[in-house]
This record gives sequence, C-alpha cells and structure tokens, in this order.
Amino acid sequence: MTDPTDRTRLIASATRRGRGRRPVAPPVERASTLLNDAPGAMRDESQGPVYGIEDLSAARELRTLLAGLEGAADAWLVPSGLAAVTVPLTALLRPGDEVLTTDALYGPSRRFLRRHMGARGVTTAFHAAAATTGDIVAALTDRTRVLLIESPASLTFEMLDVPALAAACRARGVRTVMDNTWGAGLAFRPLAHGVDVSVQAVTKYVAGHSDLLMGSIAVSDPVVGRPIAETLEDLGWRVAPDDAWLALRGLRTLPLRYREQARSARIVAEWLGARPEVATVVYPALPGSPGHELWTRDYDGAASIFGLVMNGGDEAAAHALMSALALFGLGYSWGGFESLITHETGQLAGRNSPPVLAGELLRLHVGLEDPADLIADLERGLAAWRAALS
Repeated sequence: MTDPTDRTRLIASATRRGRGRRPVAPPVERASTLLNDAPGAMRDESQGPVYGIEDLSAARELRTLLAGLEGAADAWLVPSGLAAVTVPLTALLRPGDEVLTTDALYGPSRRFLRRHMGARGVTTAFHAAAATTGDIVAALTDRTRVLLIESPASLTFEMLDVPALAAACRARGVRTVMDNTWGAGLAFRPLAHGVDVSVQAVTKYVAGHSDLLMGSIAVSDPVVGRPIAETLEDLGWRVAPDDAWLALRGLRTLPLRYREQARSARIVAEWLGARPEVATVVYPALPGSPGHELWTRDYDGAASIFGLVMNGGDEAAAHALMSALALFGLGYSWGGFESLITHETGQLAGRNSPPVLAGELLRLHVGLEDPADLIADLERGLAAWRAALS
C-alpha cells in the first residue's frame, strides 16, 4: 500500500482502530489540576501530563498532525502566529548576535526585532525585498546567527530561493527560521528544503474559521528544538484546550479548503489582471508575476491571498472601492472561509526602502464564496473607484 496523501492522513488519524468506542474528535479536557491514585504517581510522566500547563489530548493530537504535515521531529503550539516567530528568535539569539531578514518583513515581527531584541543587544540587518540569493548571502556577517525568511513576503509577495539560502546558511553555521503560513505546510515544506525552523500562524489556514489565535513551531533536528522547547517551558506558554480542539477540527479539512480557495483566487486574480484600473496583480502563482518561476519549481499549491496594485488613485478612491463591496469583509488576517480586503499603501512607509508602485496597494484574500459572485462584487468596487477619481 502506498503512503496516504495529506488529505487522507489528516482524517485517518481520527478513524484509527484499536482505541475502543470513542468520539471522532478527542474530548476537550479543561484542567489545571490532574489527579493521581497514589503519591508515587504524581510525577510519573509515563502516565501523561502531570499538570494542566502541559498539552492535553486535543493539543497533543494537533501537535502530532502538524509535525507530520511539516515532516518534523516535533512541533509546538503557541498562543499566536507572532509568538511562533518570536519564540525561536528568543531561543536562538543572544546579545551581540545579528539577525538578517527581508525589508518586507511582517510588521509585528519587525517591531519585535527592533524593540524587544534590540533592547537586549541583538541587532537586525535588512536585505532588499527583491534581493537575489547572492545579495542575501553576501549580507551575512560573522555576527549573523539567524536568517529570518518570509517567502512570499508580506504585502508585496516577493519570492526567495529558500533551498539555496538554507544550504548557504547551513554551510556558514547560520540558523534559518521561515514563516511558512502562506504555504501552510501543504504547498511548501521548509524543513524538507533545509530550513531549521518552520513556523506558521495556525490562526490562518489551519484553523480556517477566523475564530481563534494560535501559532506552531516545527523542527526536524532535536538539537535546534531543544532551546525552543526550553524557552517555551521557561515562558510558560501553552494554548487553551478549546482552541486546540477548534484548530484540530480545522486541520482535518485544510487540504480541501486550501486548494479550493487557491482555485478561486486564480480565477479572481486573472480577471483583475485584465482590468484597466489595475496596474499589477502580485501573486506568485500567476504567470508573469515576480517569483512565478520559483513558485513553479518549489511549490505544490498556493495561498489565496495576493496584492493588487492599482493604476494611480489615492486613499479616498481605495476606500470608495472597499466601501462598495458587499462580499469582501473589511478586516485583517486571512486563511479563513471568508473573503477580505485591506488597503496596505500606508504600511509600506515602514520599510527602509519602500517600493515605488504604480498606484494604491490593496490586499485581497479569497474565501470559499463562488468566484463569479466575488467578481461581480469587485465589478461594483471598480465602478466606485472610477467614480471617486472622476
């Protein structure tokens, strides 16, 4: 029998036999105190967790499935996607060290490096968002301890050659940490490409319903995992059992949602790319988009979020477009079942070298609605855009 696909494995773990009559999903165990039958058993870890801060049934199952999805030796859960980034950096960096990352880095991750790690003697160097592999490797110094990778990058979706960067860093003794929320552990597996630490915002695609916050951290090498596990133990960070249960429920249907939303996103992106109001659709899965060659080589699927650079315009026109939409929610995050739109031009000012774009930058997340209905909604939005500029 051949190995089952991700789509099958994520469900088969629930129907596995040999555990007696039981519900399909593990029970939600809400506990701080865990009782024992005898004093000698109170610290016996072979019988399971000894205190509620340790992972209970739903969290243990979720960790196991995420580790399998990532091809990891172990995976941990943290209270948010941002925490999934900050914990490995805290664990791997010391005063006097340097971290190198993209100028297009997710804003809260950038803030953490500047404010928290900077106050503790760790410096951050930024490479250009569109830097080549050679440029990035040349920027590594004898103080660089971590390369923090975002590919595609936040807001402008630049792609990096992750396998080449991971190999170059490994040869120089530099650890690599990659935010792989866009790939969701399905379309791209950083650990298989040589990355040391793969992190995700479980908030997004894994949970899938915009109703919880969570992150995951996965490693293939126990040597890398040890300081991360110790940091989590020292900080006392764990996730709530109800949230773990909800995320586990979302994970079962992740492959279906991810691929269907990508299919719809491709339809919507192609339609927008042909519109005169639009200068560029920034979506690595779209032929002609920057980074498409790397996406084609390394990825088996795509997220359903992309950038939309308008032909000119201003904030008022962008807000008019957004206000005219009925099906796209006005809210941050992505990966849930619903479509969303945000205006992102203002965030670009926080970069060292803001990109020069042809017009206003919008970000669209395509959900599970019928793409024909989303296109009709965007038609109304573009009419409002044109009216605002007339």
